[in-house]
Amino acid sequence: MNATLLGALVTAVLIAAIARDRKLSAPLVLVIAGLLVGLIPAIPEITLRPDLVLFVILPPLLWSAGLESSFISMRRNKRPIMLLAVGLPLATTVAVGVVAYYTVPELTLAAALTLGAIVAPPDAVSATAIGRRLGLPRRIMTLLGGESLLNDATALTVYKVALAAAIGASTGWGMGLLTFALAAVGGVLVGVVFGALIVVIRARLTDPLVESAVGLLAPFVIYLAAEEIHGSGVLAVVVAALILGQRFTRAHYATRLQDQAVWRAVQLVLESFAFLLIGLQLPTVVQNMHGVRFASLTVASLAVFGTLLAVRAVWVVTFAYLPPMLSAKVRQSEVTPTPGQVFVLAWAGMRGVVSLAAAFGVPLMTLAGDRFPGRPQLVFLTFVVVVGTLLLHGLTLPWLIRRLGVSTDQERADAVAAAGAQDKAARAAADRLDEVLASTEPSPASERAAEALRSLNARRRNAARERLRRLDPDDDDNDETAAAAFRRLRLEMLAAERLALIAERDRGHIDDQVLRAVLHRLDLEEATLNLD
Repeated sequence: MNATLLGALVTAVLIAAIARDRKLSAPLVLVIAGLLVGLIPAIPEITLRPDLVLFVILPPLLWSAGLESSFISMRRNKRPIMLLAVGLPLATTVAVGVVAYYTVPELTLAAALTLGAIVAPPDAVSATAIGRRLGLPRRIMTLLGGESLLNDATALTVYKVALAAAIGASTGWGMGLLTFALAAVGGVLVGVVFGALIVVIRARLTDPLVESAVGLLAPFVIYLAAEEIHGSGVLAVVVAALILGQRFTRAHYATRLQDQAVWRAVQLVLESFAFLLIGLQLPTVVQNMHGVRFASLTVASLAVFGTLLAVRAVWVVTFAYLPPMLSAKVRQSEVTPTPGQVFVLAWAGMRGVVSLAAAFGVPLMTLAGDRFPGRPQLVFLTFVVVVGTLLLHGLTLPWLIRRLGVSTDQERADAVAAAGAQDKAARAAADRLDEVLASTEPSPASERAAEALRSLNARRRNAARERLRRLDPDDDDNDETAAAAFRRLRLEMLAAERLALIAERDRGHIDDQVLRAVLHRLDLEEATLNLD
């Protein structure tokens, strides 16, 4: 089994690499590949283990997304985010649960609500990946990202309450509401405590490598600690990550460079593995459906799938337009989205591996020793929802974004903002240089250094403007600017330096440790030039 999982992991990364190289949606390609591979009889069956997803895959993905999120933007959009991340999963749970209860005779009401909670949280990884590539407006990306960070906490907590009622472990819905409240409060408290603790620990560390190691272990420890006290591990990880994300400016520069590279690699590996696992579950799901009537299962699948789409569409449209109509405060504080933006937001409801993990985590037996009511149908319907939304939305969302004209030139807008901020920062640096020179005795060495620094500062001020110029396809002035020429020539010089250093190592004049140290400095300079 370990060799099979390793093979699936390697395959997932290779497929993701090919998809990224071809500018394709990696999650969509991975799911389709998993479905096709799962049909090959010679391939060993891989059954999704809930603990693998919930305790190994989910925490670092939530942590990485939280570190990259903007707390300021989320706070500015807290009303729509909370409606999407809390209100919508609750509404979806109830609506899908009621429909499933009346279309699947084997399900009790508690089991049907368990299904509703399982399929309630959208996985926004695919939607945000598509939106980022096609240039969705920043506010829509903030809403999708904020929803994906918090909706798992809502849905998984409701899932625990409904599941307890279905197996006979709950004394009533009043106790269930108390469990929900305690999970939310406990998750937030654990997140705040651990977030503050990690900030203090990392502030006292002077080794960037150790700081990154602490960051790698943090999501697993926080998730487990919250779950041990019956709090929401998802919420705890998200809260702590948001706290750390706001403090990233205080970290050592080497820590920031390391963290960005490490977490991007971790995110790629885990996301690829998760989406491939979704497709690989097809044989297991089909095997469990022997003896179930195809006609009734088809009706239930269409009913649940349609309800899921309808609830999100009605919810998003209603709360996009109704609050501004009823409240002048909302009209003044928020920008009303365009109809195209609302439609895209309503359509970006792809489900992911968390839903499948929760479905496979449903026990086979109740506490009374009876079979869990309708478990095979519950798992099958979850699989239909996850794969159906990934294929439907994944294939149509890019076309829809282009068709509705929702995308914006976010890259250019960011470049404009960066140019203005970088110009102010360069002016502040120039003023500080003049202050330091005025407070010290002048000397030929300091004058030469100041001249070189002023030249470097001027080049940095022009770098963002040069990037703006490259982004303008209608610019008739194709002559190379001084900043572009400096970058091109300096990159050529760095390449020559690198070759000369490697040649010195090959001749035995320096060893590999010296080479790595010198190449690291060249790499940092080249990274700076490429950022320009």
